Amino acid sequence: MGDAVNGVAAQAERFAIGISFGNSYSSIARISADGKAEVIANEEGDRQIPSVLSYIEGEEYHGTQAKAQLIRNSGNTVAYFRDFLGKDFKSIDPTPCHASAHPQQSESTIAFSIRDTPSETPNSATVSEITTRHLRRLKQSATDFLGKEVNAAVITVPTNFADAQREALVAAAKAAGIDVLQLIHEPVAAVMAYDARPEATVADKLTVVADLGGTRSDVAVVACRGGIYTILATAHDYELGGASLDQIIIDHFAKEFLKKHKIDPREDARGLAKLKLEGEATRKALSLSSNAQLSIESLANGIDFGSTVNRTRFELLSGKVFGQFTGLIEQVVKKADLDVLDIDEVIFSGGASHTPKIAQLARNIFPEKTAILAPSTLTSAINPSELSARGAAFQASLVQEFDHEDIEQSIHPMVTVTPHLSKAIGVEFSSNTDTTFQPLLNAETALPARRIAQYVAPKEGGDVLVRVCEGARDIKVTKPEPKAKEEKPANDEDSDFSDEDDEEEEDIREIVWKTEKPVAELAVKGVKAGAKVEVMVHVNPDLGLQIAVREVGGSTAVRGAINGSS
Repeated sequence: MGDAVNGVAAQAERFAIGISFGNSYSSIARISADGKAEVIANEEGDRQIPSVLSYIEGEEYHGTQAKAQLIRNSGNTVAYFRDFLGKDFKSIDPTPCHASAHPQQSESTIAFSIRDTPSETPNSATVSEITTRHLRRLKQSATDFLGKEVNAAVITVPTNFADAQREALVAAAKAAGIDVLQLIHEPVAAVMAYDARPEATVADKLTVVADLGGTRSDVAVVACRGGIYTILATAHDYELGGASLDQIIIDHFAKEFLKKHKIDPREDARGLAKLKLEGEATRKALSLSSNAQLSIESLANGIDFGSTVNRTRFELLSGKVFGQFTGLIEQVVKKADLDVLDIDEVIFSGGASHTPKIAQLARNIFPEKTAILAPSTLTSAINPSELSARGAAFQASLVQEFDHEDIEQSIHPMVTVTPHLSKAIGVEFSSNTDTTFQPLLNAETALPARRIAQYVAPKEGGDVLVRVCEGARDIKVTKPEPKAKEEKPANDEDSDFSDEDDEEEEDIREIVWKTEKPVAELAVKGVKAGAKVEVMVHVNPDLGLQIAVREVGGSTAVRGAINGSS
């Protein structure tokens, strides 16, 4: 589930929350008394809190107030610092910080030169110190909201966070008075947020989690097998995010202003900062309505600017960016050696996932059976911006009573790095006219694993031979039968163009299972006509099998065992 963290001895009473620490926004959550995840608002009422700190004459501003200072006080405003944590200066891309305090090299780490005291002399604050200040503010917001001192947390991290980054995050949190119980991956937290709902049923499935954030996008394929989550593949794009869509809106309005006033507001630092803030607000507004209005006072040379844009126009301008989003999703499915037909659900996470067009395009990629969990495609979808925090809060509620030693043991590599099935294990009935393979344990199931299933026996009953086999899925492609062309009168003026107007139907693709290797055969004698046969398969970590087959309602079962070496 995540990484255990060495920390101080457990306090007398631990009160833990879930923290989603994003590069653009952060959020905090807690499990309520009725067992539901609750995202906590800060003192300004924001549940999505910008990961920004700003300083004016020694006073610290945080969140939305700090983000507003990017216009007038950009040099003393620190933003987009999460991904710099635990990294060497030469390895970072400072591009997102061009409109805020610039990262600088400070010995072996990264720092920001800011005036964070009443003195006019700037100080050097390392990225770890900034992270500590940010986490301390999140902790205080949660404490004020809940009326109880928060002293522990489960924090989400990207799948590609290096060990040095994890260690730096834990150290920064500890300095902020937060005992980090666990670090969990953001896509796993998103899946947990859905699976932990009271009405949810945990089933074996393959899930794509598309986390489309403010400055970067991360997509992962997660296998959920028996309540255990395994990440099969990941893909990252550090230049693709909500900011890419914001830039399209910025360029659209800047060209309109340039056309009217012969001035490009993007060439003025303050004008560009205003456009960025309002451009993001406009994008968010277009996620909720078909039109959005932008109004900026003194955009350039003292000229006020106001205009509107509709969603259709925005979607046309953003076609290339949308294509990059969906391309990243297709890339990660292929990287996991899967087909889109294998995917059971797609979860959209992150702020940019609110954009309706992205989820609609994903709907076109995946088959009808695949659930697309996004606000624009499912009314019961969870707010994408809250998924990571909710998942972290659920995990915090599970482990907050444990000692650090217990948490470390439960997620030690000896426990978590378990063997997985490389191929599915399923059942065939010899008396069936069509011996179709029916998977019982899917590939990528963590071992040990146990599954029980019931199958309808042949109508005539009698002796039933059950074969337990290894199987593999294949994609069957069927070309649709051509439709009969309607005869048209010879004098029909459009007859010459009829062939061009006919639309070619797409090939029909479906998953078919093939038996690759028989594992065991067990016979159940004297099965009643129309009865059901129950099959239990238990696979050990060494790939040894225990199999039991019985008629449902019967008193005895036929058992077999195979050791792992064979």
